Amino acid sequence: MGECVIPPPPLKHILSSYILSNPISKRGITDYVEWQARGEVVQHAEKVKSEHLLGRDYDCWDVHTQRDRYWVITSPTNLYSQTLFPSLDYTLSFHVGVMIRVEATQRGAPNETHRLRLIPVWRRWETAAASFDEAEEAEDFQAVGMKCRQCLIQLTRSLSKTDMAPEGQEAPQRDNFIGWSEHIADTIAPGDSAERIRGHLKAIAKSSWQLASWLTHANGAKRSDASFVLDVTQSVVEGFGNAVIRYESGSPESCPSCGSYSLDVGYNPALVPRPYVFQCEKCGWLSSEPREGQHGDNS
Repeated sequence: MGECVIPPPPLKHILSSYILSNPISKRGITDYVEWQARGEVVQHAEKVKSEHLLGRDYDCWDVHTQRDRYWVITSPTNLYSQTLFPSLDYTLSFHVGVMIRVEATQRGAPNETHRLRLIPVWRRWETAAASFDEAEEAEDFQAVGMKCRQCLIQLTRSLSKTDMAPEGQEAPQRDNFIGWSEHIADTIAPGDSAERIRGHLKAIAKSSWQLASWLTHANGAKRSDASFVLDVTQSVVEGFGNAVIRYESGSPESCPSCGSYSLDVGYNPALVPRPYVFQCEKCGWLSSEPREGQHGDNS
């Protein structure tokens, strides 16, 4: 009886020809590892696991370079040397825990696209949040209200354009938050189908301005008052930001390739003339070159 011959393992650089993977996602993981692990070249990258936890998808990749082997886990993306983290399940649990703790300490913009589109606005909100963290007396809580008003004014300054005012009607003064918020809502949530969204934006804008103004002059302001106004201000910036990103980007409701509704909208102000790009989280479809359209903020 002949001896059993165990074939040698295949060379890493040809492994990809024997697996099914999304080339766009793989390219992104490869670029990330080579950026983080400077001097190393990816020889093989394979998605080995996906888990949906706490409303988020975590993709786990097994990545080989000429020097090391890594687990790369997404949302947000981080890499872990398999020498230090030999178990993928343990690494995923560690990753999720770290991300939850990091996000708990990071308040403000809900995502990177939001932050990049409204950088000066979120900076104002973060200043208000920092003031709240340090506040001790009623005067300190009043100051939070003043900073929230400044944040709201910056929001309309960043989104307003002179042609938003109806023809024949004079545009509001630069710092007229309520007046500008109504024109902005009419522009970024147009049509009958967006009537309720438009109405909601106007209502929360007016209410938040009134609350911030009240807190600014409330002699007996308390920490709970400042916390409430800070949260309301954040909700207004998020609401208007979501609406303007949807309006400016012209993002399709579903992926043109696979029909999935899991479309990620990215914002890069360096792209001209339109700084928005879309990618399907399911099949990896990526939008074509930027199209003509509105972009940037007017801050």
